[in-house]
Amino acid sequence: MQRAWLVGAFVICAPAMLLVALGVHATPPLMAMAFGLAIIGAAFVLSWAAEVAEMDIPQALAVAILALVAVLPEYAVDLYFAWRAADEALLPAAQQHYVHYATANMTGSNRLLVGLGWPVVFLLFALRFRKKSVHLETSHRIEVLFLGLATVYSFVLPLKKSLSLVDTAVFLVLFGLYAWRVTKAEVHEPELVGPARLIGRLSRRPRRFACGLMFVFSAAVIYFAAEPFAESLIATGKQLQMDEFLLVQWVAPLASEAPEFIVAFLWTLRGDAPAGLGALVSSKVNQWTLLIGTLPLAYSINLGHPGALALDERQQHELLLTACQSLFAVSVLANLRLSWYGALTLFVLFAAQLFVQGIRVPVSFVYLALALGVFLRDRRLLVPLVKGGLGGTSRSGG
Repeated sequence: MQRAWLVGAFVICAPAMLLVALGVHATPPLMAMAFGLAIIGAAFVLSWAAEVAEMDIPQALAVAILALVAVLPEYAVDLYFAWRAADEALLPAAQQHYVHYATANMTGSNRLLVGLGWPVVFLLFALRFRKKSVHLETSHRIEVLFLGLATVYSFVLPLKKSLSLVDTAVFLVLFGLYAWRVTKAEVHEPELVGPARLIGRLSRRPRRFACGLMFVFSAAVIYFAAEPFAESLIATGKQLQMDEFLLVQWVAPLASEAPEFIVAFLWTLRGDAPAGLGALVSSKVNQWTLLIGTLPLAYSINLGHPGALALDERQQHELLLTACQSLFAVSVLANLRLSWYGALTLFVLFAAQLFVQGIRVPVSFVYLALALGVFLRDRRLLVPLVKGGLGGTSRSGG
């Protein structure tokens, strides 16, 4: 089974790589499917290589690298949109589309993690082990605290109607402090599972060679697949007369984050729900700091001078909704416990705004009201959260 997963990941990358090598262009839906599967396969290979790499590099460095590796597929697609947005900077606002796609992809990936990933971890754990909540370890106060800090600042974005290099500086500082706190904590490596375990059993030299080869392969696939996947997804929306914004917002993140979801779900089914949930919380921190912070940077580099991505009303509402969901998520985890009603509320509100597009603002205020209510109820937990997030605590894998 371990070999089958490993071979399967490489196999689903093959059609896209053949299309690139031969210069063949198929219909947009087929192109989107081929390159989407390639990103999924590469993300699996990348995640397995990253797990194995923990055996051969210092743990502090491993944590910093894994924080970047885990979301590399998502970054590749979103940074492409931000890069292309600079090419449209001189066009009238009505003709600037890529800035919308960059915002759509970023907000969609963030809301998927919290609204779908977290509840599914709870559901799997509850059904398999008859548990009523998932308890995180005290070390995860680091993630919850820095997610809260990034979330508080994110409310500024829809108010000032832009994403600028000032925001880049703030978010990158927050990510840097988060990474520094994580590297200072003690790390206990999670037990390797699946193909990672298979590779981890090799002797040192073959293991390192295999790990390096997997990194190179997955990075190459993601590099070559990001642009055609993004463009074919947009073309598919136009061909099928669907909203390209929604396709970019939900289909692209599903493809890039599917391996991360599956790994978290597998950990949960093995009984390590804290590791599974912790991995998704960590990814949320990465995306809500590093990903959003690098968008104006990519835009400005291609523009040739400092610039800002302007946000129209729809994008402002999307960012407001994402920020409010994030604030409620922080309030739910302030006690380091995801209960059944917390998971259910996250899922129901996510599903509501997913299927009924006109209720983004009302749902935002529902999130906000619920978050304030939970913070008021659990206000005694805020001081331990801040102290635990900033102070010295040990940290488990995940």
